[in-house]
Amino acid sequence: MDVRRISTSELLAAVGGALLALSVFLPWYSASPDNPNANISGMKGMVSPWDAHTILRYLFLAAAAAPVILLYIIIRDHELSWPRGELTAVIGIVAFVLVLYLGVIDRTGEPPSEISLAYGWYVALLGTLLIAVGGSYRASTTERPRKPPGVM
Repeated sequence: MDVRRISTSELLAAVGGALLALSVFLPWYSASPDNPNANISGMKGMVSPWDAHTILRYLFLAAAAAPVILLYIIIRDHELSWPRGELTAVIGIVAFVLVLYLGVIDRTGEPPSEISLAYGWYVALLGTLLIAVGGSYRASTTERPRKPPGVM
């Protein structure tokens, strides 16, 4: 195990993972207090994705674990059949799109016009962006092994 192998791109992705994991417990949505009918999954006020989404909360925590797994792979110098960081970048991009979708396109709550975004959503968006950037930078610095022609 050699901790000196960790570069700034992996640390950037790990910070993004920590932000994403933290944001799952921060409020993402805020129901308008002026409208008595405004609610988010039956709750009023500010609601975190842990309370609003039953399955997605676990997917966000799994996405937050991806940079930690990348750090473990880098420290232990495991051999992979794909460039290191590539899977972390893909997970970060998917999580980024999912957070963007949940905040902009399909906002949780009724009526949607009375639900606004809270600061936790912005923290999650930043975290997923850091995961994607850190993972993609690490994947771009890893050289792909060349194969002879005709080999898949």
